[in-house]
Amino acid sequence: MINRRTFILGSLASTLAACYQTPQLKNQCFNKKIPTALLKNPFYTQAWQDIDATKVWDSHVHLLGLGDANQSWINPNMQSFKHPLLYAQFQFYLNASCIDNSTPENLNTAFIQRLQKQLAEFPQGAKIMLMAFDYSYNEQGKKIPEQTPYYIANDYAAKVAQLDPDRFEWIASIHPYRVDAIDALEKAVAQGARAVKWLPPAMGIDPASPRCSAFYQALARLKIPLLTHAGEEKAVFGRHIEDAGNPLRLRNALQQGVTTIVAHCGALGESHDLDKKNKPLDSFKLFKRLMDDAQYQSLLYADISAMPQANRVGSALKTVIQRQDWHSRLLNGSDYPLPGVIPLFSLDKLVEVNLLAQEKVAFLNEIRHYNVLLFDFLLKRHLSYKGKRFLPETFMTRDFFLL
Repeated sequence: MINRRTFILGSLASTLAACYQTPQLKNQCFNKKIPTALLKNPFYTQAWQDIDATKVWDSHVHLLGLGDANQSWINPNMQSFKHPLLYAQFQFYLNASCIDNSTPENLNTAFIQRLQKQLAEFPQGAKIMLMAFDYSYNEQGKKIPEQTPYYIANDYAAKVAQLDPDRFEWIASIHPYRVDAIDALEKAVAQGARAVKWLPPAMGIDPASPRCSAFYQALARLKIPLLTHAGEEKAVFGRHIEDAGNPLRLRNALQQGVTTIVAHCGALGESHDLDKKNKPLDSFKLFKRLMDDAQYQSLLYADISAMPQANRVGSALKTVIQRQDWHSRLLNGSDYPLPGVIPLFSLDKLVEVNLLAQEKVAFLNEIRHYNVLLFDFLLKRHLSYKGKRFLPETFMTRDFFLL
């Protein structure tokens, strides 16, 4: 006999699986070259005007891989029908990466090859920055795999980057509560890591905690930037710490001289206003407060990854486009593979709120099924609001990481 809970979970999983198979919700993953007509389209050529492709480094690309818990690992809950929401989420990520037909044995290779295929359609010199992703840890420095959505070791990310150094750079991920955190940082820097990535709401990191201070001092000493999520987190589960995504909690890093990149400009959800009795306030407004604080202007940067997603489209994206005084401190990143999750982006919504011209929708939609990375770049190059666009310098990020 099947018990009621198993029946409900099975039914939900079946429903989600059916949704995932709906053609309108799937990346079609065309495995042929982009048609010449698309590459000659004025919307394509316009996007590359005033851009030095050798300086285009996509600063926010996730690696994905199966294997062992020491190299590349996916939490079993994301691969089980017993956790239907997580399972469906993982299936969308596989499809977004165009590896949903891969076997476990060749999934890692297929993921890397798809990235290389997409990069081959960029002008020579353009690169992506592949991100490692550390385990969650508790305050005692103990690793917590069960509260970790996935793991990509620094050694694995470095190894993948070495496969194609003309196209790949890499970013380390090191939980600051680890006993060996500073040793791991120094090793990653020696291996060529360009930055360190955190996702505090999923990794169980409080950026304001004194436990981070020694790590911040090491980052500042080694002149390695910290790329850290801010705002609400919806893409993955993890070890929740209240208000971990609060932009104001990054003052701890900034005050210790850490060059800090706020992912997504903190543009989702609410955080506590630490300056005004912890009242809830839009996280983006707190990010804006930091960006406009003169004492942080030489240290505080942000990336614009994921900002055109349907759940983020609104006043924050409009503000970031209009604030061209910020653009030299903004870095483009795709948050790959998320631009390949078809339901996450609505070009019609961008048109509706006057951020995208209607005549560009068909072109962008067609490009997307050939090349997700190129779609993300082209979309952002064509966003505009009240006559303003992202300046070219936002997309030419190489020099920032070579300082």
